[in-house]
Amino acid sequence: MSLPDADRELVTAELGRDPTPTEAALFENLWSEHCAYRSSRPLLSAFDSEGEQVVVGPGDDAAVVRLPDNDGDSETETYVTMGIESHNHPSYVDPYDGAATGVGGIVRDTLSMGAYPIALTDSLYFGGFDREHTRYLLDGVVEGIADYGNAIGVPTVGGSVEFHDDYEGNPLVNVACVGLLDEERLVTAEAQKSGNKLVLVGNATGRDGLGGASFASEDLAEDAETEDRPAVQVGDPYSEKLLIEANEDLIDADLVQSARDLGAAGLGGASSELVAKGGFGARIELDRVHQREPNMNPLEIVLAESQERMCYEVRPEDVDAVAAVAERYDLGCSVIGEVAEGNYVCTFDGETVVDVPPEFLADGAPMNDLDSTEPTQPERDRPEIDLDAAFEAVVSAPNTASKRWVYRQYDHEVGARTALLPGDDAAVMAIREAGTGLAMSAGAVPAWTDCAPYDGARAVALENATNLAAKGATPLAAVDCLNGGNPEKPDVYGGFKAIVDGLADMCSDLSVPVVGGNVSLYNDSVAGPIPPTPTLAMVGAKAGYDAPEAAFAGEGTVLLVGEGSDALGGSELLAQLGGSDRFPTLPENASGVVATLADVADAESTLAVHDVSNGGLAVALAEMVTREAGADVAVDDLPSLFEETPGRAVVETTDPEAVEAAFDGIAPVTELGEATEDGTLSLAVGGEKLAVDAETIASLRDVLAAELD
Repeated sequence: MSLPDADRELVTAELGRDPTPTEAALFENLWSEHCAYRSSRPLLSAFDSEGEQVVVGPGDDAAVVRLPDNDGDSETETYVTMGIESHNHPSYVDPYDGAATGVGGIVRDTLSMGAYPIALTDSLYFGGFDREHTRYLLDGVVEGIADYGNAIGVPTVGGSVEFHDDYEGNPLVNVACVGLLDEERLVTAEAQKSGNKLVLVGNATGRDGLGGASFASEDLAEDAETEDRPAVQVGDPYSEKLLIEANEDLIDADLVQSARDLGAAGLGGASSELVAKGGFGARIELDRVHQREPNMNPLEIVLAESQERMCYEVRPEDVDAVAAVAERYDLGCSVIGEVAEGNYVCTFDGETVVDVPPEFLADGAPMNDLDSTEPTQPERDRPEIDLDAAFEAVVSAPNTASKRWVYRQYDHEVGARTALLPGDDAAVMAIREAGTGLAMSAGAVPAWTDCAPYDGARAVALENATNLAAKGATPLAAVDCLNGGNPEKPDVYGGFKAIVDGLADMCSDLSVPVVGGNVSLYNDSVAGPIPPTPTLAMVGAKAGYDAPEAAFAGEGTVLLVGEGSDALGGSELLAQLGGSDRFPTLPENASGVVATLADVADAESTLAVHDVSNGGLAVALAEMVTREAGADVAVDDLPSLFEETPGRAVVETTDPEAVEAAFDGIAPVTELGEATEDGTLSLAVGGEKLAVDAETIASLRDVLAAELD
């Protein structure tokens, strides 16, 4: 770790002296790209973050959103927290611990707000599936998420898995968490009063994860898997489970004034940001921090990112009660200092090692002024398409194949709230406190944003909203994880700027506030930069918990709702067969389409709904076939079977006239055919015909399990 010369000059000028070694390291981490968003913060004002449902927006450990009350008996308002985190570099160096500690971190962000974690989603991006190293990373990441999430009792209910050659040297692991609380339990990361104590609760501090924030703010080197291993944290899910329950007790007893979890930049990051947000300073004695390794120096104590630790602001008279709760759960507890007026001061062995203005440390990093090159779209160069060969190639592609191998390793029903399981368009959680179904969708499609960063990001937002609407839910709010390569490269920064604007514009069009998020840049390696990747985690609400499934019932008319586009850019078809094309044109009335689809999905006459996305209509229809039900359908031409315009859905209904009436003036409705009870998909495309039974489709789609089991 070393503080760049330009930053050192600023720090020296502010302090009127050279920084101490501990101060220099603290500034280097808190002013890193990972913590300070030096290349991205100027862009984030594009997002609309306000709405009647927003209680706490961007800037805290997690956002807080108000749920509609469909029960009518609740005396207090029901809130959910939303947060998302990236653990990209750590998951390349150590896929198991890197992914596991990503789960732990986002769960503790949830605890910081006074919430109980109820659901996780994971959005994972890897290099080509045919590569041995990709499978090694995938196996380790999934195992890390599964072991940690299962052990702490938080279900992983949704997400996405994508493969693209440009993630070969830098996979992405983006994890989102939703928590539940009511208005009386809300806590923030803003210090409340000078003289209150700062109490560290949880695991002992070691040397693992030292300098993790600065490590996440640079390109991955060729020897990263060995040289950067000390920067990766090591998780202990059983301690995290104890911390979850202890946090509940502390909130129940009103013992917490403010809280922040110890993540990036460790104790220094958490404590300085907490007091700075409240307009205070602090006095911290580093000797008091409970440690698990001998002879730790002040720099190590301040910056270690050891897991399963929380920093609480506690009234002096409540310190003993907090210690008693920690002891009950066999957790360490240290009174490390107090909120104070003036500077942020840390001492060690009687010597002052940090004495800096807290707001300068937490929010004083200068922003970068970077050059950018506006991205362009490819020209049309389509391959010849044979129906049989194209259908088999697209349906069996790793990106469109079943992700059952992944989510079957997760406990997705613990907590008894999961009303709709993984594998559908969106998960649905039963929030009985409000009589509300909470639908969740998360992910991005790198092929879309690689082809057209701006329109591809708009499509990602529309796709997630359509997933929710397909289950009858109205989108409520979203958080984003904006992943990009080295922003110092103009073409990379141009693509990153485009995904920010595209995501912001579509979320605004949909009236979905983006209430928080995470930025991860420098996802660049010797293999090159990743595609610009705007992971979005969106939640929606509906009355009750019932939702139509994405499988044919075999009894109704099959309709396609929504407007397609004669463009194959970003499609799985081109990924498999080669060629290029422009990205599809998105619908102008996206919000109307989403709202109407949610209403149609909730109608009694609706038997099944499934959105059209990766792989186009061909994959959507194939995914709806079961051994008990199929469909006999026809489409005009091959491109319309494989193009991937979002904002469309396949609807099986017993009242097609009602669906057409609902969408009148909003979006076209096309009758494709009829559902059947023979478990076969019969396709007529122009003059060509194809019939595939459920067993054949299942074998095509089970490529991950076939290769990895």
